[in-house]
Amino acid sequence: MIESDRDKIKDIPMSSSDTLIVQSATTSNGTVPLLSVEHASKVYESERAPVRALDNISIQIGSGRFVALVGRSGCGKSTLLNLAGAMDFPTSGHIRLDGVATDQLSESQLTALRREKVGFIFQSFQLLYTLSVIENVELPLLLAGHSDPRPLAWERLHSVGLAELADRLPHQLSGGQMQRVAIARALVHSPRILLADEPTGNLDTTTGNSILELLRQICKENKTTILMATHSAESASFVDTVVKMRDGHIEEIVRS
Repeated sequence: MIESDRDKIKDIPMSSSDTLIVQSATTSNGTVPLLSVEHASKVYESERAPVRALDNISIQIGSGRFVALVGRSGCGKSTLLNLAGAMDFPTSGHIRLDGVATDQLSESQLTALRREKVGFIFQSFQLLYTLSVIENVELPLLLAGHSDPRPLAWERLHSVGLAELADRLPHQLSGGQMQRVAIARALVHSPRILLADEPTGNLDTTTGNSILELLRQICKENKTTILMATHSAESASFVDTVVKMRDGHIEEIVRS
């Protein structure tokens, strides 16, 4: 559900000063939202003129939600994903992840935050082609200093249906299989939130739909929040809340 003063409205137009609240029941009862974007703007400097990618965006998302950011290229959805994952920072405003303002953390604290609470899924998979499937999945744990990552990596591979392909190299996999490996890698450290940037963009429709169904299952069973950027209306049909964006603003939300 969307908990707000306009809770009974299905399509809700938003102005840039509104705060969109996409919350679980727990969050609506007063706990801190998992992700809070507070009047965030992002301006990129260029030789000709500054580019305003986000303009005074406010949004709160609670645990266990599957939310799609939908809009044309250049609307700001990927920029918002980067801010949500502490990969970039707003020019003004604040991003709070699990109650912590990302712009107030040191580099080491940011690294720890991303390693512990955020998982990333990319359109191009971003697998290391010299490593096997199982080695790709366990890599985040190794980087975090985990002493025995293999059992957790096996568990995550099994959860995405690829345990039998653990010893293969990425070039021996189909596109859908590579994305499943990428999802297992993103989940291996049990993050609170998954950020998916066009996760089905390089896949055919049938394979893409199977990936979206897997993400929906992960959201439901693990109570993992998923924030996905997509330009595809078909992809958005798998989520529980659609946030429509245009020109750096939240234009409206639609609940399924």
